Amino acid sequence: MTKLLPHINTWIFDLDNTLYPATCRLFDQIDKKMGLYIENLLQLDPVAARALQKSYFKSHGTTLRGLMENHHIDPLEFLEFVHGIDLNVVKKDPNLGAALDQLPGRKIIYTNASVSHCDRVLTQLGLTGHFQGIFDIIAANYRPKPDPESYRQFIRLYDIDPATSLYADDLPRNLGPAADLGMTTLWIKTDVEWAQAEPGMHSIHHQTNDLAYWLKQARG
Repeated sequence: MTKLLPHINTWIFDLDNTLYPATCRLFDQIDKKMGLYIENLLQLDPVAARALQKSYFKSHGTTLRGLMENHHIDPLEFLEFVHGIDLNVVKKDPNLGAALDQLPGRKIIYTNASVSHCDRVLTQLGLTGHFQGIFDIIAANYRPKPDPESYRQFIRLYDIDPATSLYADDLPRNLGPAADLGMTTLWIKTDVEWAQAEPGMHSIHHQTNDLAYWLKQARG
């Protein structure tokens, strides 16, 4: 079979709901912890806290960024709190490991989470050692995707050529800046309500609900 993407030599992956399936609902735990953090911080009821949480997510890229700009919170304290979750719902994924092994070039994670959270998830997945770098929200100076400056900083740090790079993410809005910079994009489709594509989005070049299978097919 002919390789679908023979020019790609840098493979960039989001973490949450991308390298593990959204169906395990790990991110649901993080989502609830963010709501609880806001409840405790601002003495809000759960409904009001969730409304504010989603408002900040939409307007600032992440709930964390909204809380930093509007309430001057300690970001490290927030990250430690929301990532204090049960990772046992994440299962090892030898198929994804095998698919990553046969990719040429570098594999890098680009996440709005923290390196420590990423390392724990990779251990659960059995994927430790598959990636040459992790660019997290701290390395991005807390500028989250889809802030274009975050992508530019990531590219500079890893000396990335967008024309020979693929970026995979479950959030369609995060694919826009990558496509604008010249990257090939892959949307990881999920059933998460706030992670759906809008009609006519031209920043999605490829899509799948099975990352391991797609990567194997892409490389022939």
